[in-house]
Amino acid sequence: MPTCWLVSEDESHKPIQLLHYNTHILGRGPETKIKDQKCSRQQVQLRADCNRGFVSVKQLGANPTSVDDVAVGKGNQESAGHWSQGLKVSMQDPKMQVYKDDRVVVIKDKYPKARYHWLVLPRESISSLKVLRSEHVDLLKHMQTVGRSMVQQCPPSSKLGVRLGYHAIPSMSHVHLHVISQDFDSPCLKNKKHWNSFTTRYFIDSDEVITMLERDGRVSVKEGTSELLKLPLRCHVCHEEQATIPKLKEHLKIHLSS
Repeated sequence: MPTCWLVSEDESHKPIQLLHYNTHILGRGPETKIKDQKCSRQQVQLRADCNRGFVSVKQLGANPTSVDDVAVGKGNQESAGHWSQGLKVSMQDPKMQVYKDDRVVVIKDKYPKARYHWLVLPRESISSLKVLRSEHVDLLKHMQTVGRSMVQQCPPSSKLGVRLGYHAIPSMSHVHLHVISQDFDSPCLKNKKHWNSFTTRYFIDSDEVITMLERDGRVSVKEGTSELLKLPLRCHVCHEEQATIPKLKEHLKIHLSS
């Protein structure tokens, strides 16, 4: 019988086996090592489709449960695993690849948030920033070098420049470096979460991540970072607040044309 495993990124508990199509109730207790009283002993119900790499999550406890920073809500159900693993699939697809070498693959973001938006992915399996250590510095420097080479494909008319960086809490599994032009002119940029994920401290510059690894041997993500996604919409150029995404996009035309 196929099985899936619930694995802790910080190795705070042993991998938990999720049997195919079986219902698993998890929460505070010895299995998860969770001691926080806000977490119920029956916080979530998990049901795995191991053939598809797909896990449904249903909140049972009173306090919030989230999947990739999206709140599930009491009695509601969200899915995890299938789409969040999509980068691993895309980087193997020759049609998606725009560059590759023996260490990294570059693909176009499937849902670009700007006119130019690439992802630089290591071939080495690295789930998130949390697991990066000092031995990864050379790899991240190579990813940055490749990312900077992609910038050369942006025309001089990209007046607002290009940034290279990482989401502090990415929604997609597998470490990836964003190379994104700062025009944010894309129909795929639709909501406050999209905007704030690239224009607040939620987006950590590549140089800063490398510096943290060289100095501390790890990448620190501050507590409460996910709250940055809820900040008001502010222009990243002049910091003027806008009420809605359509108004923000209309405002950005001023900077793009000046």
